[in-house]
Amino acid sequence: MSGVEILGWTGFAILIGAWIPQTWQTIKQGKTDISLAFILMYVSSSALLTIHSILIEEWVYIALNGLLTLGSAINLFYKLSPREKKKDA
Repeated sequence: MSGVEILGWTGFAILIGAWIPQTWQTIKQGKTDISLAFILMYVSSSALLTIHSILIEEWVYIALNGLLTLGSAINLFYKLSPREKKKDA
């Protein structure tokens, strides 16, 4: 693995590491306060970048953008279908 490739995979790890806590919080809360416009733009852009990365066969970007698409899609799901809090009996 070349130094340039290590640099790319290091950036991948840092960026995915930043998204994991946000996505985990969204799943635990069953909702998100992130704006719908931001989520829609992020899902769209990361999906397009994933397709682009596949077409040019850049594995670090395929993995990165694929996981970012998944994370933002989870946020979109909970934005559109928030889980309601259970009322105490």
